[in-house]
Amino acid sequence: MVKSLILTSVLIVCLASCSNGQTLPIFGDRLNPAVETPLSGQRVFPGEVQIRGVLQAQKSAWNRGDIDAFMEGYWKSDELRFASGGNVTRGWQATIERYRRVYPDRSAMGQLEFSDLEVNVTSEDSAMVHGRWSLQRANDTPGGLFTLGFRKFEENWLIISDTTTSGSEG
Repeated sequence: MVKSLILTSVLIVCLASCSNGQTLPIFGDRLNPAVETPLSGQRVFPGEVQIRGVLQAQKSAWNRGDIDAFMEGYWKSDELRFASGGNVTRGWQATIERYRRVYPDRSAMGQLEFSDLEVNVTSEDSAMVHGRWSLQRANDTPGGLFTLGFRKFEENWLIISDTTTSGSEG
């Protein structure tokens, strides 16, 4: 017990002296060191920048009416999980078919917006994203919440799990 306390104390002293007076990063920070974004000056993790890029690309594709490009943000696997409207769809192909069925044309798709995004990089190759979605359409403005599980495959972050809730099917 005493030996363990001594080793812990020595480790703390070594870490403190190596930090040069700076706060030591937590696990997630060490794996994904924060960087400052050029425009906002906000500090974000590199994984977060890439994940937000995936979401921006999806939003742009959706707003062009391009479901195929929108689906590029998803893991192209039979293991993809998409849950919405009380149903679970498994697989990339089944998910794109669902999107095409629920949103058959541009007017059904409307204009997509994301808000209240919370990106939590949980390890060097996984993250959780929470947020709100809304569609602006001619006759209505459906919206809801989503939770996305992301995984990093080589250099690409892709959605492996999507749970979307809404007041109406979305």
